[in-house]
Amino acid sequence: MSIPHDESFGDDSVPVCPALAALGWDARWAGRMEPYLGRGWEPARVVCEHRGAYVAAGASGELWAELSGRFRHEHPARAEWPAVGDWVMVSPRAGEDAATVRAVLPRRSRFSRTAAGDRTEEQVVAANVDVVFLVTSLDGDFNLRRIERYLTVAWDSGARPVVVLNKADLCADADARAAEAEAAAPGAPVVVLSAATGGGVEALRALVPPGATGALLGSSGVGKSSLVNALLGRERQAVRAVRADDSRGRHTTTNRELIPLPGGGLIMDTPGMRELQIWSDDDGLETAFADVEALAVRCRFADCTHENEPGCAVRAALEDGSLDRGRFRSYTKLRREIQYQELRQDQSARQIEKTRWRGIAKEIRRIERDRGWR
Repeated sequence: MSIPHDESFGDDSVPVCPALAALGWDARWAGRMEPYLGRGWEPARVVCEHRGAYVAAGASGELWAELSGRFRHEHPARAEWPAVGDWVMVSPRAGEDAATVRAVLPRRSRFSRTAAGDRTEEQVVAANVDVVFLVTSLDGDFNLRRIERYLTVAWDSGARPVVVLNKADLCADADARAAEAEAAAPGAPVVVLSAATGGGVEALRALVPPGATGALLGSSGVGKSSLVNALLGRERQAVRAVRADDSRGRHTTTNRELIPLPGGGLIMDTPGMRELQIWSDDDGLETAFADVEALAVRCRFADCTHENEPGCAVRAALEDGSLDRGRFRSYTKLRREIQYQELRQDQSARQIEKTRWRGIAKEIRRIERDRGWR
């Protein structure tokens, strides 16, 4: 991604240069950087991350950026570190195409999952996106339960979710599948398209106007990289064939990256996710399953578990077929996961706070020794 250098940015001015505007900068972001004016820092947007270092684009062009030691010390939680899509304040290094990240501006949205591993830790997959495209394919990858899982996290992110059904050219009953997806995604648009033929791609492009940012999320093999190429009108991202027996692909995209679209707007390509471990709260679940929640408020008892209680509107809907049993099982499974993760998150937060105070105490002891106080 090439961002032209722009000389119109000054330390004590509100930046309105075209380079920043092309990256999504606006008056609201300018307001969020006011606490950092007068320090010689500049705003830049993280367009790529690679092994703990970043490419940040701004008025000074593209810069290779690293976190300051102070930032690392003050922000022990990795979720507070920059993610692709973040706006950061950087101090460029004289004579180098490099900078130091000093601060991350408060996010407007973030799509997160539980990081892989034994620790309960948030991993920010995409930051400050306006619309999240949840991509699945109309071949063997089509899975309503996976769509519901992604929607639960997406509704909690602050971005607008859109369900994208790719590879319509490989499906004989695309309309029927679209109807199933619409039933599983109340409140979210469903777009049917084919990246291979280009059919329906313009409908997707219209959802990312100039100044807006979209992100493509989904499992490997659903055609995200092919969609990027279709949106760009040229071959930019490498693509690989999927296995015919299970419709699975290998990771074509290995890094998250923000890519400018012709005519304005940006699209974020992301590596395929083999699994999406929930990092959400009840708000996302309640929005994704608004139909189940609407039934639950009609139950006779406010604390109804929807199992054996009399007057349960949810059980009645299951029995008369107006509520799909698979959808209800998905709802209860996700609710249990969220409750478990909230418990783990509380424990993790306490450990982070304990570690932070241990570091503070260690620093105090060092200062006291240096000054001969002990």
